[in-house]
Amino acid sequence: MNSISKSSNNGLGVVPSWWRRLLQFFQQLFSRPVSGFGTAITLVFLIVALISPLIAPYGANEIIVADARQPPSNEHWFGTDNLGRDVYSRVLLGSREVLVLAGFGTLFAVLFGTLFGLMTGYQGGWFDEITMRIFDSLLAIPALLLALLLLGTIANSKYSVLLVIVVIYTPIVARVVRSVVLAVKPQGFIETARLGGESRTRILLREILPSVIPTLSVESALRFSYAIFLVASLGFLGVGVQPPSPNWGLMVKEARAYVTLIPWALFFPAAAISLVVIGVNLMADGVKRLMSPDQID
Repeated sequence: MNSISKSSNNGLGVVPSWWRRLLQFFQQLFSRPVSGFGTAITLVFLIVALISPLIAPYGANEIIVADARQPPSNEHWFGTDNLGRDVYSRVLLGSREVLVLAGFGTLFAVLFGTLFGLMTGYQGGWFDEITMRIFDSLLAIPALLLALLLLGTIANSKYSVLLVIVVIYTPIVARVVRSVVLAVKPQGFIETARLGGESRTRILLREILPSVIPTLSVESALRFSYAIFLVASLGFLGVGVQPPSPNWGLMVKEARAYVTLIPWALFFPAAAISLVVIGVNLMADGVKRLMSPDQID
């Protein structure tokens, strides 16, 4: 009996604890209408991105010539574009491309930014100075302009857009993490760990990183929303992702020439961009409220 209880505590007992924490976190997000609305929108788009191949009635580039330029109807919920492609299916399938590119780009930017922020903030000296000046030079250029410059030197592809997101947002995340590290480093528990003989890696991961996570959570949500808008903007400008991709920005660009004839082909992808960006930003505000030190439950 003792061995069974120990195994349940050390194994499956951990899962309910994390699950309860996750449920409590989302319950707190949904406790306020604004953050709950944003979280609901974000979750809906993420679910749609996962199951879009299963629920899209047509292929992303399936052309039905006889149905070209059809308004929204029971057969084509969002209408069809100039070539006869189903706009509803393209919006659904495009959600996966936009959110995956923005999500993975944000993930890598947060990982690299956290690594550089921890190292530069704790190490200080010439390493901190040189790294931050390099990042400052990147931050001095507007994000969209820097993205165009980078894409002009490499091939246009999904991987190029992914790389651009990482390069643009890593310096921002690094500066945010570094500012937290600089505030935490002089505190007594860090000096105690250092005098206790703990390695630098252990101090960074066990002592400093937990203090960074609240701020990093908010910053990650914000970078994700900006990355979505950046992916759509690059698609609209015709760089990075190329036709016939169902990228929402590219769909808006292609429909702009026929806006007086088929306005629905422009409206629905533009509405998708607006909704998901607004949703993620509202959710980020809710996360910021929950993670703030003076938050009272």
